[in-house]
Amino acid sequence: MAFSIILPENVKRIIKTLETAGFEAYAVGGCVRDALLKRVPQDWDITTSALPEEVKRLFPRTVDTGIEHGTVTIMRGQEGYEVTTYRIDGKYEDCRHPDSVTFTRSLKEDLLRRDFTINAMAYNESTGLVDLFGGIEDLQAGIIRAVGNPTERFSEDALRILRAVRFAAQLGFTIEPETKKAMKTLSGNLRVVSAERIREELTKLIGSDHPEELFEARDLGITADWLPEWDLMCETLQENVHHIYDVAHHTAETIRGLHQTEEYQNASAKEQAMLNYTMLLHDCAKPQCKTFDENGQAHFKGHAKPGATLAREVLRRLKCDNETVDSCTKLICYHDTLYRRHGEEPEVTVRFLMNRIGTERMPFLFAVFTADAGAKAPQYLAGCMRRIELLREAYRKVVSEGHCVNLKMLAVNGADLMALGYPAGPELGEVLNELLEDVLLTPEHNTKEYLLKKAKR
Repeated sequence: MAFSIILPENVKRIIKTLETAGFEAYAVGGCVRDALLKRVPQDWDITTSALPEEVKRLFPRTVDTGIEHGTVTIMRGQEGYEVTTYRIDGKYEDCRHPDSVTFTRSLKEDLLRRDFTINAMAYNESTGLVDLFGGIEDLQAGIIRAVGNPTERFSEDALRILRAVRFAAQLGFTIEPETKKAMKTLSGNLRVVSAERIREELTKLIGSDHPEELFEARDLGITADWLPEWDLMCETLQENVHHIYDVAHHTAETIRGLHQTEEYQNASAKEQAMLNYTMLLHDCAKPQCKTFDENGQAHFKGHAKPGATLAREVLRRLKCDNETVDSCTKLICYHDTLYRRHGEEPEVTVRFLMNRIGTERMPFLFAVFTADAGAKAPQYLAGCMRRIELLREAYRKVVSEGHCVNLKMLAVNGADLMALGYPAGPELGEVLNELLEDVLLTPEHNTKEYLLKKAKR
């Protein structure tokens, strides 16, 4: 059966230029896989029999992005296309990078070094699809299978172990038994992989349509070193009338629910990643906070604050940026506020939350509330959603009426208090915060006259 792929014009021109000069050239790897799945490839990689210096002579604008490994980026306007020479990798002493690279004129030898059969296919218009390892069959069957000997593939690069689970999550595929067996045997090698690369794969996994593949990661020993908190969550039953899942299954359901919220769908990629990590870790402290009452019902009172502390530790371990860490920990710290401040006027709750987490994060907290509520016992969902909608309405009112929610919006400042005789220093800040707390409860008090009078007292 012939398979046809529509290549972008720039890719066709690059391949044609190389072929006209007497070399082989193909689109290769993930772009071929995605095109066959009718998905839009994010990048188009090209492999060729031409050596790097031969590639550079054929194109006017190139960048030596990884020339020691055979990769040259060809610029076409503002777009860059990586072109890599067929190669054979040397020994992988560090379970991550080859000690040496040998260039070859054989496409088969180049494809043989790749990770999975579905990523080891090549295509050009003159030859068609080159599939030497059954990639099409595995693609059609929904299977992740290592190229050749799986133990060799995972011994070469330990990150492939996590990548296999990530691909299964993104594509909705299952992992072939022998591949899975090798992954479990060698999962301990992941501890030598950099935090940045682990985070990159984990971000894609939890951002996929199948975040429940985290259970596969746990069963294979993948999370033992990098995310042991998940393993504990998997072992923690909730045993409470408000819950129908253990902590881990509840968490996976919240991530799935998060992806359906309007706030998530309208967020940037960076914000979506932050929200996914928030849901992944929002209940991470429940295992250490679990208690039982006299009726044998489990409770996790006060788990949000230690959860924020533990989440900060996890996110730092994964080398997340400061903005992501701060946003996640603030949202986690207040993710339970929907229930803890239930008897309070909605506008008071909203002003309090806007002050604590920052006004720009408030819409994200609604997404967290919604996802969390949707993964609990269904008989309580309607009540939770009514409460969330009341808070949304209150938020719209607070914003439209310009209620004071932070010190910048307070009608007095440090200079005003110093004019009353307050000395500069910590006491000044304490008084300003006390005045702000008053205004958060009663927005009408945000006048200079009232606040100065209170400050005098």
